[in-house]
This record gives sequence, structure tokens and C-alpha cells, in this order.
Amino acid sequence: MIRKKSNYYILVITFIIFLMHCCIYNSKSNNFVFADNTNSEIVMEMNSGRILHENNAHTKKYMASTTKILTAIVVLENCGENDVVTVTKDTIGVEGSSIYLEEGEKLTVKELLYGLMLRSGNDCAETLAVYCSGSIAEFANLMNVTAKKIGATESNFVNPHGLHNDNHYTTAYDLALISRYAMRNKIFREIVSTKSVIIPHIKRDYDRKLVNKNKMLNGVEGANGIKTGYTKKAGRCLVSSCVRNGMELICVVLNCPPMFERSTKLLENCFSTYKNYKLVESDDILGFSTVANSQEKCALCVKNDVVLPLTLDEFEKIKIDYDYEKIIPKPEKNFVENGFVNIYVENNLIFQEKIYTILVLK
Repeated sequence: MIRKKSNYYILVITFIIFLMHCCIYNSKSNNFVFADNTNSEIVMEMNSGRILHENNAHTKKYMASTTKILTAIVVLENCGENDVVTVTKDTIGVEGSSIYLEEGEKLTVKELLYGLMLRSGNDCAETLAVYCSGSIAEFANLMNVTAKKIGATESNFVNPHGLHNDNHYTTAYDLALISRYAMRNKIFREIVSTKSVIIPHIKRDYDRKLVNKNKMLNGVEGANGIKTGYTKKAGRCLVSSCVRNGMELICVVLNCPPMFERSTKLLENCFSTYKNYKLVESDDILGFSTVANSQEKCALCVKNDVVLPLTLDEFEKIKIDYDYEKIIPKPEKNFVENGFVNIYVENNLIFQEKIYTILVLK
């Protein structure tokens, strides 16, 4: 009997230790601090947003300097790329990665963005944040507002660079959403695909040559972005993007020591497994809705071609359903929303695209 009780207590204590290892509650920040050592990863197709691979993609993780993806797009949406920024003493000497800005230097927003995204300059991050919003705290608020707008609801940002804070976290899924959104910006895309650039160093007799830390740009066919990251608690983090045969993929790995090798493998596997298929064209007439109390009809269409990455097996099992209102009020303009194109593989809904009215036929 004593031996049985002893074994029972050992099991209980072991289980409690396991729970403490997986998740530690921080009462001061009212936040869960994740202490596991597992990696998180996801591969998302740029055009459709379809997820081609995921593992622990909704587990909260620290993300280090991949934070700067959101920093950059927030700056680009709220500042002019040619705005001239004067560096202040409050934003120099930030710990970690730096391009060693000096007080009184004048650089354009775009030059600072190169320093931010190629060399991961934490001094650039704080300089841009203060210029954009007046303070780090206000800029962090703007980051969170933007993240929520994008749909990244599993994240919280408290600074523009990703230096560790227990309350600064994301998920692989959220970071993929943010990266997909940012890559739609032409200037952002130009910056993160740049392998090296020279920007002025007015207080010295030489310029700064900034070389991109993202090794994917030199080693992987079609690689065109976007950001590395590392802190002791976040581990090795990488968001990469790659385009081949008209299909662009975004890959996120968090807390992954072989981040370049793992990202390359994930991208190669997805490119070899999936192919883009055009399922609905934007000039197709999908059907008609009748205007209420009349004989008039509205033709229906999608605004953009519906192109999805599919395996061959999925393509052979595709079902397309047009779900729209058959009788509608008379639209006052073209392109009024009226339902969805639903794409199924067997009985599993994998994608939706909005249907619009385009004209009135008598």
C-alpha cells in the first residue's frame, strides 16, 4: 500500500513539473510566458493565403527581429519614403544589432528602412518609431492596431525591434499574415529583396555598405525576402519568401536553430508538391440574379481570377459551388457583393472568393 501511494505521488509531481515547463504564468504582466523549446513553422501561398504546411503555427512565440516586418510596413503607411529624419540622442546606442547612427545625422525614411531590414538596426527601429509616432509606446500602439487590421489577433507588440519582453509575442500564423500584407507594398518588397546597398554616413569620410543578413537571397532559387531574427529566448527566427513558376510562398520558422536549412527544405517540398491552378476567371459570367419586382437581371462575376495552389490529387477532387442571392434589390453601382465562390476538395471547404454584381440586363 505504501509503495502504491509513493508511485501515485511521483506521478502527480511529475505531471505538475511538466505543466510548469510548458507554460509559466507571469502575474505581473497578466500574460502567459511560453517556455517550451519546440519550433513553430508555416508555409503560406502569397496570392490566396492558403496554408500549405504548418506545425505549432498558433503557438505563441517570441519573434526577435522579425518584429521589424511590421515596423517597416507601419512606417511606410504613415511616413513618406523621402522624409528626412534627424537622429536624436534618445534613439542611438540601442543594444543589439545596429548601424551605429550618430546624433544629428540626417537620413531619409527609406535609408533607415534599409538599415532596419538588411542589417536589423535596432537604432533604426527606434529612430523610425519616434519619428513616426512621437514615442516608442505610441508606435507600439500603432503596430497593434495595424496587426489587428491585418487579422493577426494572436500577437502583441511593445517595441519596434523585437528585443525581449515577456509581453511581446506572435505566432507563426500571425507573422505569415503580416508578411503577406507587407509584401504587397512595392517599396517594402524592393527593400527586403535587396542584397546590399550603400547609404551615406555624413559624419564620416566613408559611406555605409549594408549587406543583407538573409542568406536565402544568395542560396535559394527565386528567394526574394524577407527577415531574420535572433534573441536568446526567441531562438533563431526566419521569415523567407520565394517565387517560382508564378507561385510565391512565404515561410516562417520560429525558434529553429537550422533556420536556413529548414526553410529551404519546406519551400522545396511545397514547390514540388503544389502547382497553381486557375479555377475561375474574372471575365467568366457565373450566373444571374433577378432584381426584385422587375424583369431585370444582374450578371455575376469575381473581381480577380481564382488561382489556387493544389496537389494533383486535390485538383482531381475539386468542387466549385456558387452561393449567391437569386433575387436582390436593384444595385446602385457595379461590383456590389452578392455571395461567394466556394472551393471544396471533396467536402472540405478550402477557399472562398466574393461574388459581385457587374451590370443590369433588361
